[in-house]
Amino acid sequence: MAKKNIDWGNLSFGYIKTDKRYVSNYSDGKWDDGAIIEDDMITMSECACVLQYAQTIFEGLKAYTTEDGRIVIFRPDLNAERLANSSRRMEMPVFPEDRFVDAVAQTVKANADYVPPYGTGATLYVRPYMFGINPVIGVKPADDFQFRVFTTPVGPYFKGGAKPITIKISDFDRAAPHGTGNIKAGLNYAMSLHAIVTAHNEGFAENMYLDAQTRTKVEETGGANFLFITKDNKVVTPKSNSILPSITRRSLMYVAKEYLGLEVEEREVYLEELGDFAECGLCGTAAVISPVGKIVDHGKEICFPSGMEKMGPTTQKLYDTLTGIQMGRIEAPEGWIKVIE
Repeated sequence: MAKKNIDWGNLSFGYIKTDKRYVSNYSDGKWDDGAIIEDDMITMSECACVLQYAQTIFEGLKAYTTEDGRIVIFRPDLNAERLANSSRRMEMPVFPEDRFVDAVAQTVKANADYVPPYGTGATLYVRPYMFGINPVIGVKPADDFQFRVFTTPVGPYFKGGAKPITIKISDFDRAAPHGTGNIKAGLNYAMSLHAIVTAHNEGFAENMYLDAQTRTKVEETGGANFLFITKDNKVVTPKSNSILPSITRRSLMYVAKEYLGLEVEEREVYLEELGDFAECGLCGTAAVISPVGKIVDHGKEICFPSGMEKMGPTTQKLYDTLTGIQMGRIEAPEGWIKVIE
């Protein structure tokens, strides 16, 4: 099929309806066979559990056109595993992990003409999600669920691409201790909406959330994990039970150690030590890595030596290596790349 007539180089990170999506329904204790369909509309009761009590979870991953023209998806098995973990925490039935990977592959293949060409900087974003669909008025889990996958071609998550951003220390909490911060539940993101609107109104690109218990340790932003580079070139990421286990972050830590020979460490990162780092970035599926040039803590500016003009040198190497793996320019570790046949 011919590629769609889209201005690939000027895409925003927004929704564009594509032709096909995947749907599977859970009822009477089992999932049906699932199917690729054309209808993008969802019909449900006004009392559906997802509308009343936010029983919904989701994932995000991308499909790429590689240098040699193949369409690939990146580590979908980890998304399947994370959705399964989210399901258990939210009292939802697990969608089988092998079926998850197959559903993603089917949806990407069905929308192959929306996968941006190699070299455009754009990708096909893939959104699997699940929600409770039957009417529920008492506070309890749903009995019936729907699992769906849609796709949309997207540009960079942050406008300006790799230009360093300025973020702020948030006065709001993202997740409670022993809460749902370590799963990808829609309710976590609803909690962050007021905080991100507030940050944007104040001129910041994002929030840095601290741990809710002591407000002394770095956790994550509303949609990405943090990654820091020390002045002696060690890669450090915050450790916490209420941080979402980012697939991109885990991949970058592997790349840092195994491809670039850097020392890596996952540990508690304290607010008071931020000024000791040489570089800072936000990492996640949407942005891959977005460099942070400055953090503002209630008027106090913490400026990283890497500056506000471009990525720091180590962050750039990490970004180039991971995107090189995703785009087929660099050989991937076994099992990281699934080719869409």
